[in-house]
Parts: sequence; C-alpha cells; structure tokens
Amino acid sequence: MSTYWCELAMLPGGVRRHVRLRTERGRIVEVVAEEPMEPGDTVLAGLVLPGFANAHSHAFHRALRGRTHADGGNFWTWREAMYRVTEHLDPDAYRALATAVFAEMVLAGYTVVGEFHYLHHRAGGRPYDDPNAMGEALVAAAADAGIRLTLIDTLYIAGGLTGGGHVPLDAVQERFSDGSAAAWAERVGALHPAEGWRVAAAVHSVRAVPRADLSVLAGAAVEHGWPVHAHLSEQPGENLACESFYGCSPTRLLADEGLLTPAASLVHATHLGDDDIALLGSAGACAVLCPTTERDLADGIGPARALADSGARLAVGSDQQAVVDPFEEVRGVEMHERLESLERGRFSPVDLLALGTYEGYRSLGWDDGGILAPHHVADLVAVRTDSVRTAGCSVDQILYAATSADVTDVVVAGEHVVAGGRHRLGDVGRLLAGALGQVRG
Repeated sequence: MSTYWCELAMLPGGVRRHVRLRTERGRIVEVVAEEPMEPGDTVLAGLVLPGFANAHSHAFHRALRGRTHADGGNFWTWREAMYRVTEHLDPDAYRALATAVFAEMVLAGYTVVGEFHYLHHRAGGRPYDDPNAMGEALVAAAADAGIRLTLIDTLYIAGGLTGGGHVPLDAVQERFSDGSAAAWAERVGALHPAEGWRVAAAVHSVRAVPRADLSVLAGAAVEHGWPVHAHLSEQPGENLACESFYGCSPTRLLADEGLLTPAASLVHATHLGDDDIALLGSAGACAVLCPTTERDLADGIGPARALADSGARLAVGSDQQAVVDPFEEVRGVEMHERLESLERGRFSPVDLLALGTYEGYRSLGWDDGGILAPHHVADLVAVRTDSVRTAGCSVDQILYAATSADVTDVVVAGEHVVAGGRHRLGDVGRLLAGALGQVRG
C-alpha cells in the first residue's frame, strides 16, 4: 500500500488541490481532495496527471534518431536504414536496447507502451530455440524499465504490394515472418501474459498481409480477446497499390475482412478518403496518430478532427522514437490541425489529455487506465508548474507548454519508478549509449 499526496491533481472533474491518492496492489482505491498531508505520504509537487499511453512504438528504431537527415530522402529511404539496424539485434541486444528506450519513455511520462513487434526470428526466418525469444526480451525489458506493456505481435507475410499483387519477402523481411498466418497464430497463442503485460495482434499493413490471411488473424484475435492494430494508409503508394490490386482502399479491405471493430486501432491513418473516415467512425475504431514521426518522415498530416467528428477515437504513439515526449505528441495533434484548418482550438485541453491517456490505454487493452479514480490502475505523472516552460501557465492548459523535461515523478502500478527526475535504473542516457553502441556495428 502506498499513499501519494498531490499538490495539484487532474481528476475527472478537473484540477483539485491537495489530493491524497491511496493505492493498494497497483490500483487506486481512494481519491480525496482538500486533504492535509499525513506522515508517510509521498509528496508529489506540481500537477499530477494520469499516466500517458504510448499506443504505438518500435523500440529498435531509436537507433536511427539524429542519423538519417543528411541526404534528405523519404519514408522508403529511411526504411532501408531501419532494416540495417535489425542485422545487429538478437534477444540479448534487443532486451538491452528496449530496456533503455522504455526507461526513456517512463522518464518522459509514459506509463504504458504498445510495442508493435515484428522482429521475430533469426536471419533467414529461422526461429530461435524459443520461438518467442524476441518478444520475451521485450517483456523483460518493460519489467526492468517499470512500464506496462502491450506486446502487439505482428503478422508479416509478404514483402510488399504492387498493382500486380504481393511480392516475396526480401532477405531482411524474412526475419519478420512466420511463413503463414496459421503459424503466426500458433506462436502468439503460446504467449502467457502476466501482471504488467498483455498481448495484442497486428496486421503489419495490407502491403505485408494478403487478403486471405486477414481473416485468420481476425479469428485468432476474437478467440483470444486480443485488440487488433494495423498500420493504415501511411503512404499514398499503399492506397494506390491496394486500389489497383484489390479494387478498394486499405480501410475498406480491413472492414470487409472483419477487422474494423471497437477493438481495432489503425496507426497513422494519414491518407484517408471520406468513405474511409466514415468506416472508422461507424466502427468506433481508434486512430493512433504519431505526429512527431509523421513530420520527421514527411508522411503528411492525418485528418484528426474529421476522424473524431465521425465517431472514431484518437490516441498517440512515439512510433520511430525521433522524439519521446507525450506532451509533444498530444500537442502535435492540435498544432497539425491548426496548420491544416487555419483555426485554433480544434481540440480542447480536455480532449488532448483524454487521447494521450485514457484512449491510449483503451487502444492497448487496458480499459482500467488513464484516469485518476478509484478502481483504476495507479499510474500517474507529476509535472512541474514552475519551470522556465510552465511558469505562469494555467494548470488546465499545461499540455500546451510542458515537455518531458518537466516530468519529475512517475508512478506505475503504485510503484515510484521515477523520483525527483531520476529513474530507478540510474542514468538512462548512459544506458541508451551503451545499448545503441551494440546495434550500430
């Protein structure tokens, strides 16, 4: 049992002063405002928010930060550099790198991460002795770093899609594939989630998963109760290839195969037509936007307001780790909308907090997270209100000013993982430098 006394806390009804949060077994059991501090309380200064959810991450992409900008290029040239990183990853190196990356996330205020995992096997697609060794490395890394994990295990069958059909896997992509959707389902079904982590299923994209395999994944997800994620319409070329070969948009293809449901999360959703937006909205699906990645890779600006107006939910992710900062991601949703619409206030501060916390938790299968209220998981983040960035801000608008540098304390499952700006693992920068040194050759 732990009790946290918060100078200020963002509760479902708004900001309250002097809030005592009592936790037991990793959950909030009592929330009382206007309470005096008591002996034994852990004091959290500043404003305490629900923990942020990183609904889309590729941990190993962190190796590319600040190393791909010299020659311009686009998503496809960036992808070649990303593929080269995979050559240096085995379960030990993957665990070390993911531990450091996940620790960076916790320092920034993320308390749960959805790791979109497709680096399954050895070179050539040869399984490890434990076929889930790479996934288990991520599970161990999350436990070491003190962050909740949804392991989004990804189906990857084909090397791409053209107007003439799917193309074979290349030499790098063979590591990503189980060979068939049935083999993928068997391997993922052997995972045994425990306290602190869960499993979701993913279609890498309609480029990498032929139509006939989509229903296999859909059936496995229903059988096991897994949420379903998929990269969707990140690039115009994906739409063109899908229209040419299947005669429909990627969104329509997923819908026709039973994958658009309230349990579905569609990542990026950048280049959508009006019919696509309506399909996502009518399904009550979630669009996971990744603003810092989308701007870094020059992918485009997704139709966030139109999606929300259609009935779709929104969440955010750090994706390729060009930036690890939940404030920048949620703020990016609004700022991108302003650039598109030439209007301010496309999303309210309450909307932005919800898509950064509660909706992200829902996307990852944690319906009991993202709110500071009894019966919810005890995941919370304390943010300075007196830094050079936040001094003078209205506390209910702090998302427009704060950055990850303003996070002082992070509690996950009632455990004080970051205290006074220091992670329990120590110097995370040093951890990152050591892990990155192993995977850069």
